[in-house]
Amino acid sequence: MDGTVDGFRYGAVTPVAAYLMACLGGALGLRCIVRSLLDAQSWKAGWLALGAASIGCGIWTMHFIAMIGFHVEETRVRYDAATTVLSLVVAVAVVGVGVFIVGHRGTSAVTLAVAGAVTGLGVAGMHYLGMAALRLNGDVGYDPVGVALSVLIAVVAATAALWSAVTIRGFLMSLGASLVMGVAVSGMHYTGMAAVSVHVHDATGGTWAGESPTSLLLPMLLGPVVFLLLAGVVVMFDPLLVLGERPSARRPAAPAAADPAAPRRPAWRTTASSTSER
Repeated sequence: MDGTVDGFRYGAVTPVAAYLMACLGGALGLRCIVRSLLDAQSWKAGWLALGAASIGCGIWTMHFIAMIGFHVEETRVRYDAATTVLSLVVAVAVVGVGVFIVGHRGTSAVTLAVAGAVTGLGVAGMHYLGMAALRLNGDVGYDPVGVALSVLIAVVAATAALWSAVTIRGFLMSLGASLVMGVAVSGMHYTGMAAVSVHVHDATGGTWAGESPTSLLLPMLLGPVVFLLLAGVVVMFDPLLVLGERPSARRPAAPAAADPAAPRRPAWRTTASSTSER
């Protein structure tokens, strides 16, 4: 029998909270990437890694906060811990690949297309790997059209995010880009969830192995959320990001070299002038 699937068991609470976490991860990631571009000599790899981890944690946290609201009327929903952790690793790793590609190679059309495709497919893979962690008394099916649309949204969103990361410099522009990014990531998630159907087994079939959402997801979400908060502290107290300018803009300009074509002052005149000043 077909199960009754509800993705909004707690109303607007889980979608709004999930969207805010996606925006937070996107905003921190974009600012970290901007920081690596403002001063390429100052631990660029570290800032790119922090940006990738922030975006990846934001996307993963968004997914599983939204999944707390996922409910099937006819069966309990549980999660496999190992697969859930693996989905977090995949999220951070694939975002890291895209971030390092554009961080070191720029935003040419080919580079951006490759990085966006890799990151988008990885984000979609994280989503469906997280769905593979579901344990319930039934079989989970997907509408192919909905799956294809969710993957397309993920690739477009990832490409736009990577372009924004290496193009946008101002704080307000980065904030706006992160809000759009949150919409795209949430849209990808709920498009994928709209493609989900559950065929419930009879009372004696299926498996009940796994952890409940409250016993597994809530404690696991605590780690990425704390990481995002700590990343926010690092970003807020970095002088270069606060000032929003390149190091060269704060240094005094070097004296200009003498123009060889300019007329030279005769030596006797220089000597006479020096003598008169004494």
